[in-house]
Amino acid sequence: MTLTGRFRASPDFHPFSLIYPVPDSALSDHYIATPEALAALLSRIPAGPGVRCAIDTEADSLHSYKEKLCLIQLACGEEKVIIDPLSIPDLSPLVQWLQEVEIWMHGADFDMTLMRRTFDVIPERIFDTQTAARLCGEKQFGLACLVESGFGVALSKQSQRADWGKRPLSEKMIEYALNDVHYILELADRFVARLRNLGREEWFLESCRDARETVLNRPAADPDEQWRISGSGKLRACGMNYLRALWQWRDVEALRLDRPAFKVTGNVDLLNWAESLENGGDADLHARFPPPFHRRFHKAVRDAREAEHSTWPQRPQRFRYDRNPEAERRFEALKEKRDHLGRELDIDPSLIGSRASLEAICFQPDRVEELFLNWQRQVLGI
Repeated sequence: MTLTGRFRASPDFHPFSLIYPVPDSALSDHYIATPEALAALLSRIPAGPGVRCAIDTEADSLHSYKEKLCLIQLACGEEKVIIDPLSIPDLSPLVQWLQEVEIWMHGADFDMTLMRRTFDVIPERIFDTQTAARLCGEKQFGLACLVESGFGVALSKQSQRADWGKRPLSEKMIEYALNDVHYILELADRFVARLRNLGREEWFLESCRDARETVLNRPAADPDEQWRISGSGKLRACGMNYLRALWQWRDVEALRLDRPAFKVTGNVDLLNWAESLENGGDADLHARFPPPFHRRFHKAVRDAREAEHSTWPQRPQRFRYDRNPEAERRFEALKEKRDHLGRELDIDPSLIGSRASLEAICFQPDRVEELFLNWQRQVLGI
């Protein structure tokens, strides 16, 4: 696979200053909120393997219990638009169009995950400017950093934590959303040229294919194990029993409020309560919670206290390699080689191979092809 030719974003683009849902003709050119407007857009823009576009998405994960796709930003040729998935019941024509073109994103893992969850599909040709930047040796590879260093433009972060599920969108939110795709194709051109000069274009293409496959094959979280939050490993079985009950209480309250769980109470609170209860202490909610919350909270604690010991969760068995001094020496030598190559190539050594993958192949050499891409194996000489 090779990347298509150069595309230049329109230099005179300025985010428009109208606010949805005013039915103004200038706004309707940029804000796609009906099936008819989407059909008109898809009839205007080209399709096929030679077409490139920039895509970004916005979700409401900071404001709703169940995250949903709230916005799709698209730049293709002279078109820069916002597509509203909350207003268009059938986005299959857009999904079909995306399957036919070359898509550029920045930090694509989140967007691909959202696409898979929403559409049950991920378009085949997705390329990530963040991956390109890292393989070119960029140390600051966030979109805002790259735009500021490459174009001298400081992107506003004011709407970064906005509630994208609310309507109407403000002027600042629209400007923020459109700017997220305005510079991506120009960045893509610059980084592809650098990758070719460095002889790393194939590294990039293979890494993007692997990133897509990773998202496609990522298993869903086990709902019975989600309570095992960071820090839970320090608890004994009794404490884990309380933690599980408190996590389930919080999850029900979050669903009731349609809010993210962390907005009910944080993981640190859950851990502190579980540890206190484990050691014979008490647990109580903050005074800001109304009485019904307190009643349900204390019921969860009582139910956990009365639960049979046989139902208490246990620590998961952690996989550990058998003691093997020779494999350990191979690992240290390979890690040192990887770090040296990272300095030599001026890239993050973890791009060449993660510590866990290096350790795995030193103890299980037959896993090399499973854990390393072709370009990584060539660089490491394994």
